[in-house]
Amino acid sequence: MRIHDRAAERAAAPRAFSAFYRDTIKPLIAYVIVSGAPAAIAAEIAQDCMIELFKRWERVRHPRAYVYKAAARMWGRRAAKVRMEAPLDALPEPTSLVPKPDALAEFETRHEMLQVLKALPPRQRQVLLLTLQEFTPAEIAEQLELEAGTVRAHLMRARRAAAARFEEGEEEQ
Repeated sequence: MRIHDRAAERAAAPRAFSAFYRDTIKPLIAYVIVSGAPAAIAAEIAQDCMIELFKRWERVRHPRAYVYKAAARMWGRRAAKVRMEAPLDALPEPTSLVPKPDALAEFETRHEMLQVLKALPPRQRQVLLLTLQEFTPAEIAEQLELEAGTVRAHLMRARRAAAARFEEGEEEQ
C-alpha cells in the first residue's frame, strides 16, 4: 500500500467513526436503559463504550457488535457492584445524550413495550433487545458467547412472554 493511500485511509477514519457514532449512540443508550440502567448511567456507559471504540477504530472489524457487547458488560459490572433497585431522589442533570431525563417516564407511560421488556428475565430481554436492534441470532450468540440454538430459545420464550403480556393488557381494557 502506498503512503498516499494510508494517509487517505487515516483521514477517512474520523469521518467514518463520526457517522457511526451519530447512527448508533441513541439506540445504544436505549438498549442499556431497557437493560435496567437509569438514563444518566446508560448515557455514561454508551459514551465510555464509544470512547473505547474510537481508540481501537481501525482495528475493530464489527464496531456495532463491539459497542453493544462492551455496553452490556459495563452495565453488568456496574449493576453487580451497586444495587440499582432504590429510586433516585432527584432527576439527573440533562446532558446532550439525555436532554430531558424526565422524558423517559413519559416515554414509558406511552409505550407498553418497555414495560413488557422490563418484565422479561434479563437474558431474554437482552436477546430480544439485540434482535430489535437488527442483530441476527448468530451475531447475538457470538456476542453473548452462547450457542445460536440457545439464543433462538431465549428469543422464542421472550416473544411468547411479550405476546402473553400484550394479550393480558388487551383483556383488561
